[in-house]
Amino acid sequence: MKVTVSRKAHFNAAHRLYRSDWSFEKNDAVFGKCNNVNFHGHNYELTVSVTGEINPETGYVMDLKLLADLIATHIEEAFDHKNLNLDVPEFDTEKGGLIPTAENIAVVIWNKLRLHIPENKAVEVVLYETPRNFVTYNGQ
Repeated sequence: MKVTVSRKAHFNAAHRLYRSDWSFEKNDAVFGKCNNVNFHGHNYELTVSVTGEINPETGYVMDLKLLADLIATHIEEAFDHKNLNLDVPEFDTEKGGLIPTAENIAVVIWNKLRLHIPENKAVEVVLYETPRNFVTYNGQ
């Protein structure tokens, strides 16, 4: 029997969506207000879910305290109150990093957490950039 357990978290971060190899006009046409040269911020809401068999000894799929600690250490400390473009190496677009879209942020979060969760457990990340805009990534 497989069960899914989930942990919610949040972080606040600024970013700018742009490509340095494009003109300002092209960036503005593609990214609109998200191309603000002075950046803009979001209050991100994150749900991390782990699916697996219930351990008969503990009754857990995964200890949620451990999941909370992993999120705090690897995500909240890395992203909270940061400028994603300037403070998070994966999104340093000047050095070839990813554009910090919600899609790319979710993938980076998943990759960071996947390293610390047993391979026999499935991991899914749901990241809300706004209350109405969110992305889901499960490694596929």
